[in-house]
Parts: sequence; C-alpha cells; structure tokens
Amino acid sequence: MRIYSADVQETLRARKLLKDWAGEGFITKAQYELLEKETPSELRTTNIFLRLVLFFFTLVSVGAAVALFFAVFLPRPSQQTSGVFLLIFGAVCYAAAEVAVSQARLYRYGIEEALVVCSVGFVCGGIQSAFFSGRYYLPKPDAAQFLVPAAGAVFSLWIWRRFGFSYAFLAAMIFVLFLPGYWTSSPWAQHLLVVLFYATGLAGVAAVRFRHHFDYLEETYSLAEAMLWLGIYLTTNLQMWSFNLGLQWWDGTRAGSEFPRPFYWATWILIWCLPAVVLARGIRLKDRFVIAVGAIAAILTFITNKPYLGWPRHTWDPMLMGILLTGVAFFIRRRLVRGPGGIRHGFTAERLSGKDKHWMNIASSVFSLSSPHSVTPSPQTNSPEVRFGGGQSGGGGASSDF
Repeated sequence: MRIYSADVQETLRARKLLKDWAGEGFITKAQYELLEKETPSELRTTNIFLRLVLFFFTLVSVGAAVALFFAVFLPRPSQQTSGVFLLIFGAVCYAAAEVAVSQARLYRYGIEEALVVCSVGFVCGGIQSAFFSGRYYLPKPDAAQFLVPAAGAVFSLWIWRRFGFSYAFLAAMIFVLFLPGYWTSSPWAQHLLVVLFYATGLAGVAAVRFRHHFDYLEETYSLAEAMLWLGIYLTTNLQMWSFNLGLQWWDGTRAGSEFPRPFYWATWILIWCLPAVVLARGIRLKDRFVIAVGAIAAILTFITNKPYLGWPRHTWDPMLMGILLTGVAFFIRRRLVRGPGGIRHGFTAERLSGKDKHWMNIASSVFSLSSPHSVTPSPQTNSPEVRFGGGQSGGGGASSDF
C-alpha cells in the first residue's frame, strides 16, 4: 500500500545512518564514501530549507490556480457548484502528488507534500460546501456534518499510510477532536469519546509496530504511538483545556465547574498515573519519542496540579520546577555515567548519533533568521548634544583641548 518500496526506504535509512556515523567519527571518510556507493538511491531528496520553500511555493501556486479558475470560469458559483469543483481539485491534487512521486521520484521534496495537504483541504471544503451549504452558522450543528472531519481524518490516515508523512497522522488526530461535538454537547462525554478514539488507535499501532523492529517503519510507528500517548494525556488533563490568554495562566475554577466531580477527580488520578505508564512503556521499548512524551506529561502534571486542586499559584513555582528538573537530570546522568562502561540497562548518557546536533544546528539557523535584530548589534548613533572639551593635555609647551 505504500508508494515507496521497502527496498528504497531501507536504502534511505542506511544512508541516513551512514551520515550520522560519519558525523560522529564512527567511520572514516573513506569508509563512508565506499558504503555510500554501495547504497545508491534513485529518489530525489533535498535539504530542509529548500523543502520548506518548495512546500510554501506549491501551496501558493495551487491556491492561486484555483482562485484564478473560479475568477475566470465561475465568478458567482453556488455553494453546491463550488463544493463539487473543490472535490475535483482535491482529486487532481492527490493524483498530481502520486505522479510526482512515481514519475519524478520525489521524496520529502516539499512539492508532493503540499499537493497532498491541498487535497485534504479541498476535500473537506468540498464536502462542506456541496452537502452542508448554508449550515455554517447554525447554533447547533447538523449531526450529519461529522462527515467533514471524519473524511479529513480518514483521508489523512490514508496519506500517512501511503506516503509516510508523520504530520498527516497528527492531522488525523486533530480532525478526531471535532467529531464528538456533532454527537453530544456534554463536555465530559466529548473528552471521553476522544480518549476512546485515541486509545483504539494506540492499541492498533502497538499491535502492528512489534513486527517492524529494526526496519524503516520503526520510527514511523514510534512517532505515531508517541503522538497518541500525548493526545490521550492532553485530552485527559482538563486543565490543559482551560487555557486562558488573560492575566491568569490556568483558570482551574472554570474547568472544575464544567465537569461532574467524579469525572473531574478521576482525570486528576489519571494524569498522575499516565506519565508513569508512558515512561515505563518507553523505557521497556527503549523508544526515545515515547520517553520524551512521558517526561513532558510528568512536567505538565506538576504544572497543572495546583489548578486542579484549586491552590493559588506563586511566582516562585517556576523556579522550584527548574530546580527539580535540574536535579532529576543530574541524577539520571550521574547514574548512567557510573554504570559499567557508561552504560546501564542499555542506556547511556553519551550521544551516539548526529541527529540531535543536526537538528540543533537547523533550529539555531532558523532562530537567527527569524530574529536578526536580537543577534545583530544596532548601529551607534552620534548624539549632537554630547560635546567634549575643556580639558588640557600636553607637555613641553604643547596643549590641546579634549
């Protein structure tokens, strides 16, 4: 079902590993060149910066082409007509993405990614306009309108399965968030339904990923499982849904009043249990993504515990949290370093791959580009009101003002 063959993706995985090993000095330059020649790839790839440029350029081009079509051929179409043509454009964009991969052999090139993103947007917009026109602003949405986010979720899952884009799986999870709102108006029931959807997906991913240890699909399923665990936690933590952009950080009183007390306190118990379960799962699988999600969930639990209990927050709370995290990190590193050969139970504090360094370099480059004024000193301007003079210096009969 995947558009890229297993042999091709295994080759790409091997080339990435070679680049990491060469960057860390595990193999010499001569060995890297020899092994690279033995793993040729027929796919066309590019760096992250050109990939982003091509992605946004394709998005703008597709949007401009569709707008030009409507402006020239359908200046005043009906909602149903617009919806039908949007569905057609969605099919055309998806077909173009398939051709770009199968014929031009593009792999994470930005162009095919933008085309599939446009196809999802056109399909959802087309279904909404063609079948549910005039229902945008109803006080209570039509129950049948759940087909719009459902189609988006199913189509996004297909793109994830077909092309392997991890963000398509995340898009499917976001579409799922809108489904319960069409079936029930109860907040606690909506949360429960979303958790059930994510838990079902988690069970499916966990059942499949054990067959793909040490192959090219291991990272794909690892990311999917990590995102599902994070989705379950964020949906369970009711204080994460009461984010307030005003003066108060968390409006715990409002969150507690919207839900039945048994459900509210059950979620409080769960947000303390879930980080331990996720961390145990990640450590057992030695999965860095799942471990990271478990650590994030634990931090969020400490942050939202006071709002859950209705306790007042203090200005020194972030400082205490920083001290706690520093102590935990120091303890874990010290324990790993003291293990035999710096290894304990298969974990080490030493970096074994150049991936982290590569992404840190990219992040620093993006940060410097996005905020040039913060790293470039501003030119000094001369103030006409500041004058120096009146002093005397010199010797041997010479004098000068300064």
